[in-house]
Amino acid sequence: MKQVDHAPAMSEAALVEVLSGSLYPGAAHNSVVMVLAYCQAAHLDPMLKPVHIVPVYQKGRGMVDVVMPGIGLYRIQAARTGQYAGISDPEFGPSITTKLAGVEVTYPEWCRVTVKRQMSNGLVAEFTASERWLENYATSGKDTIAPNAMWKRRAFAQLAKCAEAQALRKAFPEVGSAPTADEMEGKSFEEPARDVTPHQQRSEPDPEALPAYSDDLLAENLVKWRPLIDANRTSPEHLIATISSKYTLTDAQKEKINNLKALDGDAA
Repeated sequence: MKQVDHAPAMSEAALVEVLSGSLYPGAAHNSVVMVLAYCQAAHLDPMLKPVHIVPVYQKGRGMVDVVMPGIGLYRIQAARTGQYAGISDPEFGPSITTKLAGVEVTYPEWCRVTVKRQMSNGLVAEFTASERWLENYATSGKDTIAPNAMWKRRAFAQLAKCAEAQALRKAFPEVGSAPTADEMEGKSFEEPARDVTPHQQRSEPDPEALPAYSDDLLAENLVKWRPLIDANRTSPEHLIATISSKYTLTDAQKEKINNLKALDGDAA
């Protein structure tokens, strides 16, 4: 039998060139190198495009490229556990048509997705996540409430991906807590403080603790929420309840949200 020689391993420089010309066209060279390093560290095949290069606003640096997992990677990781038992079709709330900074957009008020996981005792548990469009959409710029092109054109599909990502994180916490590219594209990003406490001195994390809500993100969203409160499409109480289901709000942050209603009353 004739022996078939295996193709030689591709050098890193050649692989970066291939990725730049096919899966990540137009991306900066250093950003593609970051993708390759991410995949190597996580033992992922970069040719399957498990991660994306997302330009996000980072405080003090402006727009920067960040490597983030795609929803496809979450699906792969869930399937590899051998306990993935399916997912529901996305369920959408009522459609709302309104203008945001002069841009007319029709979007679902909310989307709900359920992921099923077969537990070690054989029972199938359901993990449901609900996400609201106004809490997730990305704007076309830092100083406007108008949605970007993707969130305007694919309002339903984009929100469904966000709900699915949240449901997968709840059902399979081992996939990690990093937001997906679909959730973060066009949004601001703050790198969390790194814990430098010696490992043996660290206390066990509280599994029920919710992450803190960013002051910068709040400031950005207050601009979005004001016209919606003016139009009676939402209320400060509803916003606080929705955010508090996923994040921890400080009293000062709650006061800023409640002040939107006070400002509306003053204007009236």
